[in-house]
Amino acid sequence: MQMASLSAVLKLTRIEHSVMLAIAVVAAELISGVLPSPGIFVLALIPPIFVSMGAFAVNDYFDIKVDRFNKRYDRPLVSKKISKKGAMYVIISCFIIGILPSVFINAYAFIIVVAFAVLAILYSYKLKEVLLVGNLYIAFTMVIPFIYGNFIVADSFNTNIILISFVIFLSGLAREIHGMMRDYSGDTKGRHIKNVVYYLKLRNSGAVAAVLYFEAIAISIAMFFLYLPFQGNAVYLIPIVMVDIALAYVAVLGIYKGKNPKSAAYSIIRNASLGAMSVALLTYLAAALFYVAI
Repeated sequence: MQMASLSAVLKLTRIEHSVMLAIAVVAAELISGVLPSPGIFVLALIPPIFVSMGAFAVNDYFDIKVDRFNKRYDRPLVSKKISKKGAMYVIISCFIIGILPSVFINAYAFIIVVAFAVLAILYSYKLKEVLLVGNLYIAFTMVIPFIYGNFIVADSFNTNIILISFVIFLSGLAREIHGMMRDYSGDTKGRHIKNVVYYLKLRNSGAVAAVLYFEAIAISIAMFFLYLPFQGNAVYLIPIVMVDIALAYVAVLGIYKGKNPKSAAYSIIRNASLGAMSVALLTYLAAALFYVAI
């Protein structure tokens, strides 16, 4: 029974996403300077892990009616593997455990963590229904761990972190647009949602997503010529070219196949973009750790 409860909590909080956030924080620390002292290093990993867990849990909490309607029995609240009261305990615990350590790191860390926690709650409660705002928030959540990691070890923005933030934000927003294109029929006909794709229509939305992806690709290539640890580093260039090829393929596929919301291409778009962004994250970390000159 205890194992089942633990399993439900881990599924509710999407623990796997927290692992990726922790990697992003470490990469940002290395790129921004050096790793902090061992104590701060460990302490700094707690906020992104637990606030992210709380963010996913609170989203499921507010989405329970929609998830029931969509028969999402993979969600613990819908399957009743965890109660709403139990979920609320998890949410409160995660946010408290996540925010508290940031007090002992520095003021920047505390402000970023609290801001992310508040935005996560507001997004789940209302912001996701606001035209474009919800999509911008999701794209921004992918950037936050890099900004947070930067300010763990520095008191100003590192140029590389700014560039990485643009790459991730643009890619994340493009991925959000593809997601709305995939759900176009259900959102417009079933739920009567008037989102960005509703106004742009499918063909134009695919073109906008492609522009965003290619802007991200251009910045990622430019990074190889600008600043260390990415400048002239084969550890960065080789995998990032593979990532860019995957994103370019996704961008083009979204234009030519995306006009049909029921197209099987959306499964490829979703998996390929997620895989590419995950590889990019690991590439940033690897390039910060190892340098092989070209």
